[in-house]
Amino acid sequence: MTETPTRTPDSISTALTRVGARDADAAEFAGAFPFLDAGQMARLLPFGREQQVGTGQVLFTEGERNSDFIVVLKGELEAVAHYGPGGDPVSTAFKPGQFVGVMNLLSGEGAYVTVTALEASRVLRIPLDRLRDIMGQEIAISETVLRAFLLRHSLLMRLGTGPKVIGSRYNTETRQILDLLARNRITVTWLDLESNSAAESLLEGFGFTVADTPVVLVAGQPILRNPSLAEVAAVFGITPSHPTGDDTADLIVVGAGPAGLAAAVYAGSEGLSTVVVESIAIGGQAGTSSRIENYLGFPAGLSGQELAARAALQAQKFAAAILVGSEVVSLSSEGGFHTLRLSDGRRLTGRAIVIATGARYRRLEVPRLAELEGAGVFYAATEVEARSCSKAVAVVGGGNSAGQAAIFLAQKGCRVNILIRGASLESSMSRYLIDEIARQASIEVHPGTQVRELLGGDRLDALVIETAGARSTIPATGLFSFIGAEPNSEWLDAAVTRDEDGFILTGLDVDRQGIRNRLPLETSVPGVFAVGDIRHG
Repeated sequence: MTETPTRTPDSISTALTRVGARDADAAEFAGAFPFLDAGQMARLLPFGREQQVGTGQVLFTEGERNSDFIVVLKGELEAVAHYGPGGDPVSTAFKPGQFVGVMNLLSGEGAYVTVTALEASRVLRIPLDRLRDIMGQEIAISETVLRAFLLRHSLLMRLGTGPKVIGSRYNTETRQILDLLARNRITVTWLDLESNSAAESLLEGFGFTVADTPVVLVAGQPILRNPSLAEVAAVFGITPSHPTGDDTADLIVVGAGPAGLAAAVYAGSEGLSTVVVESIAIGGQAGTSSRIENYLGFPAGLSGQELAARAALQAQKFAAAILVGSEVVSLSSEGGFHTLRLSDGRRLTGRAIVIATGARYRRLEVPRLAELEGAGVFYAATEVEARSCSKAVAVVGGGNSAGQAAIFLAQKGCRVNILIRGASLESSMSRYLIDEIARQASIEVHPGTQVRELLGGDRLDALVIETAGARSTIPATGLFSFIGAEPNSEWLDAAVTRDEDGFILTGLDVDRQGIRNRLPLETSVPGVFAVGDIRHG
């Protein structure tokens, strides 16, 4: 479906005002539209082809895939996207020295904007494969482009442009779709039937009823009514694709969190053919963190989404194939080769395997937990979960993930109660997070406290907690659980040696099992390695 603007589009600065952005936000987003200097422009010329475009000529339309990276050499272009549930358009102009594009240009997702020449112009069109060459060869340009793409992605999220999901916050399928898209860094506008008056009107305009929800609207694509996750993934271009060749690679990495992506970058940079297999989304649990401030090389901190985007781009720069939505169900080894069987029946064979499937958060032992998962009980704190909550929330756990979640939710205007079983955060959380929590007046830490009951109808409203034997009730529209980890290793069965908790033994830990000397990260099977949180210890 392609919506048609009904009036002259607002500028981005006007649209930011309409959504209540602060002056600091507007200043930050100004960095999303940088100018390249003359030297950088000259270095880009060999990567593309110049084109003359007339006034009013459309360079690409909303929903179009695999569009070129476009740099303005002369004249002026306008990019128009649709704003909010009413379809009101929002626009920005691009002048000589500026470039058009957002993060979805690199992911193969459809364009969120329609780009038109405001006057007779000359542009440089750079195909996507050549853009990746630029990322590898022109470091300064690469940094400028990537930062602009990430800022524009954040801007689109703030403005609510692009595709839309219509559905109820209490609907499991709606929550699953929003989670899939959020974890894959895809910007959508969620029109909640419970709180957005325009949602039902929009449904009626298409001849739909609540029974048809969730509904997914994507420019240039058929309207999806109550779709499966596979259908949503296909429309947004995140359906797994086959690697090139005969599905045999030097290295196959299972898991696209920071550890897995690092392995892919190092292998690809050494010239090894590399395939990364990821069942859910690039970035793993780190990709859901609102802010990471202790990651080497980023003194100002960065979001989990930004870390994931940078790492994935770096891996792809070295020709690593990343298959998102591919779930591995078994591993077997024979004759020095290792075969992974995927849930769709496909098999991938590698000379070496790196297992980086990480760990997932344990679940609280409390009644009604499964019933309210996604309806107030969450295991990540992103924009999607924050939009589902209001007023007071609770974060359970004393690790860094819990601290990052608490700070993020407080910044979103929530009153946050951190519930921990221990006496303090000192033994389990980084000092920089403890200090930031102490500075946040809206965060309160409850030591020696456990959750005993979840209260509410089809949505979480409050918690019964117990502190020093005494029970009390606190309001909570969201319960964010970060209470330790258990390994994502069931699919391995007996393929490699694991400890009693399911974590993979490597290196000297394997030696203690009476098996020959191993490399430090090597498992009980030669040529199969484990990295990250999946490892024992």
